Amino acid sequence: MVGRIHSLESFGTVDGPGIRFVVFLQGCPLRCLYCHNPDTWDPKQSGKYLLSPEELLEEVLRYKSFIAKGGVTVTGGEPLMQPEFLYEFYSLCKENGLHTALDTSGAIFTEPVQKVYDIVDLVLLDVKSIDPNQHKELTGVRIDNTLQTLNYLEEKNKPTWVRHVIVPGWTDDDLLLKKTADYLVPYRCIEKVELLPYHDMGTRKYEQLGMEYRLKNTLPLSKERLENARTIFRNAGFRVL
Repeated sequence: MVGRIHSLESFGTVDGPGIRFVVFLQGCPLRCLYCHNPDTWDPKQSGKYLLSPEELLEEVLRYKSFIAKGGVTVTGGEPLMQPEFLYEFYSLCKENGLHTALDTSGAIFTEPVQKVYDIVDLVLLDVKSIDPNQHKELTGVRIDNTLQTLNYLEEKNKPTWVRHVIVPGWTDDDLLLKKTADYLVPYRCIEKVELLPYHDMGTRKYEQLGMEYRLKNTLPLSKERLENARTIFRNAGFRVL
């Protein structure tokens, strides 16, 4: 079994608790308008590395002393496009005492994917928009699987951090933010909510790839609007980053 790996980061500090080794897998079914890694979309591309779970673990263990209080996070793209590889890799991580995290949109929900959720320690669930119509327009896919994923994580009592990007003209709307917070309130599995400000740092990559960046006229989110969103979620009772 071989994983198609886009890139590796040996000293990640924003993808789960502590210092983490971050694996970016190739392939994604979403086409988020604000995606800053469009080069991860095509699942047919091999990625920078083709590694077996054992070979990837060997690379991770080179940094074990640095990530001992953190762990390993797999992201993408959408890592759950390669669920069998993920399951084997996470199994090896657990055998070696490494904390595991998965950063996913929840857009894929199959039996092999459920096995990944069952074994991973922490899920970072990206909720793009709670509004079904906006979600489809923003990502190109329906929201149904993401909500089904959240229900499954609740059923399994799986520690979950929700991530939500605040995009001016889209999700940066007080009523929609409150609707999102209210929807998430009943889920006891959610340990915290991470609100991420929209930025335009990926625009150059689109130019290099000869692709149109549809949000090119959207300004980065202001500090005031980010704090406004944080206040809405705090008022709903969430621990907010």
